[in-house]
Amino acid sequence: MRTIVWACMLTAVAMLCLTGCSTAPKSTTGRTDLDASVRHTIDVARRTDPGIQGFIDSSAGYAVFPGVGKGAVAVGGAFGRGELIQGGKMVGYCSLTQASVGAALGGQKYSELIFFETPQALDKFKSGDYTFSAQASAVALKSGASANAKYADGVAVFTMGEEGLMVEASVGGQKFSFQPVAVAQNVPMQSVPTP
Repeated sequence: MRTIVWACMLTAVAMLCLTGCSTAPKSTTGRTDLDASVRHTIDVARRTDPGIQGFIDSSAGYAVFPGVGKGAVAVGGAFGRGELIQGGKMVGYCSLTQASVGAALGGQKYSELIFFETPQALDKFKSGDYTFSAQASAVALKSGASANAKYADGVAVFTMGEEGLMVEASVGGQKFSFQPVAVAQNVPMQSVPTP
């Protein structure tokens, strides 16, 4: 039994390392699909809680991960790919990885939005080596949730399930990578439409 647990642990860590190395989608189709998913996630977030627009408007920038997949069989892990938006424009791609060890079984998929309060907090994220502390928490997005949400250590994190359904997700220990759009695809930045 111990051998199986160790094998599962090593496999999970290896998968996180392999997928974590790929911040930007490799193909034009992948980038187009990700962009459409990010826009859809923002639209769903606005419909779920119109107050989220206050964070969109006042933050120095924000990252949107439309599909964070999380699973566990004794060893857990999560991976997601997203876009970073600054000044109403998509400025780069970001990826999220998370590993955990403990008694767990199952999986879930959710969206995650991270708002950066100041240019300094945003620059820290863009440095490419950014990690949430183990105590980091997220607000489950629902109608009115953003009214009481506060920044902690320069960030505010919201999670939601499919089509805006509320979902609780542990974000402590998440690690992020960032790749500027010019490096990833060498094309002009796209604007994100406002309502």
